[in-house]
Amino acid sequence: MGLKIAVVGATGAVGKQLLSILAERKFPVTELIPFSSPRSEGKEITYLGKTYRCQVMRKGCFDGIDMAFFDASDAVSKEWAPQAAASGTWVIDNSATFRMAPESLLIVPEVNGELLRQKIKANPQPFIITGPNCSTVQMVMALKPLRDHFGIKRVVVSTYQSVSGAGAAAMEELHAQTSGVFSKNKIPPQAFAHQIAFNCIPHIGGFKADGYTSEEQKMMQETRKLLGMPDLKITATAVRVPVFSCHSESINVECGKTLQLEKVRQVLNEQPGVILQDSPGENIYPMPSPGEQSKVEGGSGKDAVYVGRVRLDDSVENGLNFWVVSDNLRKGAALNAVQIGEILVQALF
Repeated sequence: MGLKIAVVGATGAVGKQLLSILAERKFPVTELIPFSSPRSEGKEITYLGKTYRCQVMRKGCFDGIDMAFFDASDAVSKEWAPQAAASGTWVIDNSATFRMAPESLLIVPEVNGELLRQKIKANPQPFIITGPNCSTVQMVMALKPLRDHFGIKRVVVSTYQSVSGAGAAAMEELHAQTSGVFSKNKIPPQAFAHQIAFNCIPHIGGFKADGYTSEEQKMMQETRKLLGMPDLKITATAVRVPVFSCHSESINVECGKTLQLEKVRQVLNEQPGVILQDSPGENIYPMPSPGEQSKVEGGSGKDAVYVGRVRLDDSVENGLNFWVVSDNLRKGAALNAVQIGEILVQALF
């Protein structure tokens, strides 16, 4: 069995990770169609030793394609994802365009993948499936077992998000500004509102009328939808930090049932896709890039969601604090999309 697969945004940071993960997981690709923006048209990419030239999307370009992964802007997805689905192509879209539409399926396979399986079984016709914001993915991976075993009443999250979430240009800017600080060569900010080197910027996305940013709103709205808890009390603060890869999050949860710390650790460790790193006495807790001499497996370049610093919060009844780290380009985007694709393969092909 083999499939004709399209990747929209193949030259971007997430697109590159997606191609790598498709190869790693032996996804059944017999023909690959990489799409890019006009400025990257004709650019060569390599997949499993074979070279492909990037194309631009044109009317009818999705005819005969089995599955398309969209890792492009909201505007691109809004224009082209419906056309792809109308052409008979299954669409997996990482943009925010369709996530909160009432009829849309927002999927993290380990959290609510069964919803997708049920919909395919009921009506196996191609449609658009959406993946959440990268910072939402790792949070709900940790919240799901807590919801299942203890109930969740309220969530407070603060994020420490890497520059890779803002794209390749943002990563280059951090590198240049960091070097510039030591060489006294000032590099003005372009990817961000302020210098990111040696700084923390509490500003991801545009500010809304209520004072929250679009990133914070996404986390709150998407978490409610993914967990099937439309009335969940949740608040978020999103911060950009001078780290190249991996988002980190400090999460405080108020649960509905009495918490036993060992049981909490057990259910977190048993959640598929989650690895518990929680031995503070040995300096073991999740980190993006702890260095080669560290005993800690860093999250950068890994598929797992790492959870640690698990402790009770005595300031509220049944309160819990913990720390979560995950590679935002992998589980936060590309891997999650490929896992959705694997559900489709198992159900349909």
